[in-house]
Amino acid sequence: MIQAVETNHDAGDVATAAGHGAGATSRTIHVRVLRQDAPGQESYWERHAIPYEPNMNVISILQRIAATARAEDGRSVAPVAWDCNCLEEVCGSCTMLVNGRTRMACTALVDRLLEDNSEEIELRPMSKFPVVRDLVVDRRRVFRGLERVEAWVPVDGSYDHGPGPRISPEDQEDAYPLSTCMSCGCCLEACPQYTKIEVVQREGESAEAFDARRKAAFDRGFVGAHAISQAMLFNAHPTGRMIADERLAALTGEGGIQMCGNAQNCVAVCPKHIPLTRSIARAGRAATVWAIKKLFDR
Repeated sequence: MIQAVETNHDAGDVATAAGHGAGATSRTIHVRVLRQDAPGQESYWERHAIPYEPNMNVISILQRIAATARAEDGRSVAPVAWDCNCLEEVCGSCTMLVNGRTRMACTALVDRLLEDNSEEIELRPMSKFPVVRDLVVDRRRVFRGLERVEAWVPVDGSYDHGPGPRISPEDQEDAYPLSTCMSCGCCLEACPQYTKIEVVQREGESAEAFDARRKAAFDRGFVGAHAISQAMLFNAHPTGRMIADERLAALTGEGGIQMCGNAQNCVAVCPKHIPLTRSIARAGRAATVWAIKKLFDR
């Protein structure tokens, strides 16, 4: 909620954040954060109020909350935990639910959020991953998906391999959008087929056994649009296609491309506007051709 309080500012100095025009007002931004103190514990809502400043983003809000370490009712509270790094939509670490929508916190601008809802800003952690604390989630399943499809160019050794293979400008232009993926997880959060998998370590279970059991659980779930798109990126690369069969085997195995329900939520929320549905269509076609060829090669 934006509260108007009379001040001595000139009328042209400040414009209301909710889009009510210029006026001699100071404002307060009300923020509601879904918090969780540790993995497996109950979550709870906590309200904060901070002074409005022009050109803020959600990270700015969280920094102000951390600086005051007080809830809206005046109680001293622990600072809200969140992930961030680059602050320019490159690292992919600050993904969260802002007003119910999955997006990067660094490019979620407060002025625009208040245009949509002048009452408050709501922050929640992603729902498809286990919560570590507050807005921080365990995203290792994102990277396990990339491991499953071997999303890299298999070149070993540090010696000089000579000039790389030639790639046409057309192929470069086609591949570049896929290469901008930052593993932020927005596509996975929006995907109805990508459901939460949370594995808890058993009493007396070794770290190695727990890690193996967790990876096995991840591998049974849907691999996700990000991994499918990266598989297509590296299968199109002249060197990467050397293990194209291994990637297609992963995409046709348990939790593979057959689980995609074509909801197309992934492409709608991708902050990099990656043509994920095009990659999924290409992967489905390539997997079908590969499976038929494999059948007749027996």
